[in-house]
Amino acid sequence: MTAILIVIGIILLVSYLIGSIPTGYIIVKLKTGQDIREVGSGSTGATNVKRVLGKGWFFTVMLLDAFKGALPVILAKSLVGEVLGFGLFPVLAAVAVIIGHSKPIFLQFKGGKSVASGVGTILALNWQVGLLIALIWGTITYISKYVSLGSIIALAVSPFLMHYVGHAPLGYTLYCVLGAVYIIYLHRQNIVRLIKGEENKVRE
Repeated sequence: MTAILIVIGIILLVSYLIGSIPTGYIIVKLKTGQDIREVGSGSTGATNVKRVLGKGWFFTVMLLDAFKGALPVILAKSLVGEVLGFGLFPVLAAVAVIIGHSKPIFLQFKGGKSVASGVGTILALNWQVGLLIALIWGTITYISKYVSLGSIIALAVSPFLMHYVGHAPLGYTLYCVLGAVYIIYLHRQNIVRLIKGEENKVRE
């Protein structure tokens, strides 16, 4: 039991620290000297980076954040494996990494909204479901021109896809539920702006 608790502690700590690596902040700082937290929404995520560096860096940061989300989950699955078919260790890694991205210790706990990192964790848990979610996000974002709307809807349907399409362990589905609630909560101001018609469009 003690050994399991130690492993859990290591997974949580390492995953959180990886999630805390502020890719958007680092890139903007290196390219312009600006603090991304003082621009636009104040988020360190890809959408806010686009306001400073343009579309190319938007996709670069998004891919790096997705990789950052996937890495701890892949490590947990390969090095530790499953527990009782529940997927405990990969799920703990996934939870820790999205919290790290949104509340990074390296930036006084002010980070991004964990969308790309969240999709990365789902890709690592079940790549088919992850690709479907990425496709839904891309389609809705392209049609509506709202990154936030695509993010909210894609994450909202993730538990259903994980359960009915992925046929994954229960822990994976529960993670998608908790992750969706958490990430949608981080988008609460975007939701208000969407309702008011004041949300910024991605191609503006």
